[in-house]
Amino acid sequence: MEKVSVITGRGVPLVRSDVDTDQIIPSDWLKRVERTGFGAGLFSEWRENSDFVLNQERYKGANVLVAGPNFGTGSSREHAVWALMDYGFEAVLSTRFADIFRNNSGKMGLVVAAIPEAAIHRLWEAIEEDPNLEIVVDVERKRVAAPGIDLDVAFDLDDFTQYRLLNGLDDIGLSLRHADAIDTYESTRPTWLPSARV
Repeated sequence: MEKVSVITGRGVPLVRSDVDTDQIIPSDWLKRVERTGFGAGLFSEWRENSDFVLNQERYKGANVLVAGPNFGTGSSREHAVWALMDYGFEAVLSTRFADIFRNNSGKMGLVVAAIPEAAIHRLWEAIEEDPNLEIVVDVERKRVAAPGIDLDVAFDLDDFTQYRLLNGLDDIGLSLRHADAIDTYESTRPTWLPSARV
């Protein structure tokens, strides 16, 4: 995965609470075997309604989703994170995230930042008024800012997830940090043991 230090961009106000993974990516999309192409299915049932926020031209190209409380509840599917990222979102802001969704996000490079409710409401109002409002999500400093409305708030991010994001380490990347030790072990293993080498 790519390293993530600071995300700067525009926001989409998703003024809904308790958004679950079935709403993020409906089950019809779970038959795909690759990780790409899920962006087309992001909120697909809601996007059938022409006035849904993602259908509005003024939010095209925005990369920060500003959502209501309790985002990402429901099943543990990784597809929800894949869909958000494939669509172009790099960060999701909410007051609260489901634990499994938050963990999946950190493993795949999607920044999820829980910020106070008052900050979410200020962002919703400001984005509605000016869709070009700049939002900065700083992983290194653990801050979310919108300089145009004088907003700067902290968000909680555990040190290990921060380390993964800053260094671009998914689960495979974490293992590959030990490639030399793995090679050394593999070269001294008895030949009668199973081997991953071809």
